[in-house]
Amino acid sequence: MNNIKSFLETSLLNLEKVQITTWDLFTIVLALLLVFFVFRILRKVLKNQEQRGTIDEGKSYAILQITKYLLIVVVITYILDTIGIDPTIIIASSAALLVGVGLGIQHIFNDIISGFILLFGRPVSIGDVIEVDEEVGRVTEIGFRRSMIITRDDINMIIPNSKFVSEKVVNWSFKNRLTRFHLTLGVAYGSDTEKVRRILEEAAIEHPEVSKEKQPFARFLDFADSQLTFDLLFWSDNIFRIENILSDLRFSVDKKFRENNVRIPFPQQDVYIKETPDKK
Repeated sequence: MNNIKSFLETSLLNLEKVQITTWDLFTIVLALLLVFFVFRILRKVLKNQEQRGTIDEGKSYAILQITKYLLIVVVITYILDTIGIDPTIIIASSAALLVGVGLGIQHIFNDIISGFILLFGRPVSIGDVIEVDEEVGRVTEIGFRRSMIITRDDINMIIPNSKFVSEKVVNWSFKNRLTRFHLTLGVAYGSDTEKVRRILEEAAIEHPEVSKEKQPFARFLDFADSQLTFDLLFWSDNIFRIENILSDLRFSVDKKFRENNVRIPFPQQDVYIKETPDKK
């Protein structure tokens, strides 16, 4: 309570000494306009760099956000100094107030610090496809305290920044846009295994969303109980909609199997009934 009282007394004391002239208002408006134009020019320059391919979207966004926060701090400091309020007193009084409030809002500061870590370190960037809490989504915004992702079902999720820093997060797009995926299936015993391998690899090569940089290939995994198990491995940069690609491949493989008389087995059980002679 003493800290809060000290903060209020200091603030009121400073407010009594505030004197704003017409020139002060003019310089404040001029500073705000200057910040606005600097930020607008920087955004335009970064957009041109994105289009040329010299900078990616995530880095451009990080530069813009960091610049915005720095400009806000500079402008607020300048305005306070112009109207006669010492910014150091405000900072010291605010610190005392926060100590008086206690640790109940420590998670807010944790989120804020985590936000700066995300912007400077960039473990997660705008446009990255991530998996958090068993949800896969694309990062659309990294804010001061929280970030936003859009899931494959087009649902917007708000994620506290601290979750990206302190918990396990899978970044499918980190440093490498190409990711390897699997399509596992089985065929009936007696099938031509070489034909099966050729069909699987052809289906992957023919799909436009499967990367041509790395050749897809099929593996013979196992002699299972009722099937020969194969695994088709392929690479794609369309991580966000990979379920659609897998679905397309299943349609294509099923069609090719029918055309080439390759059967997909289904679980079977043989039941033997043993007759026992009647007892007389």
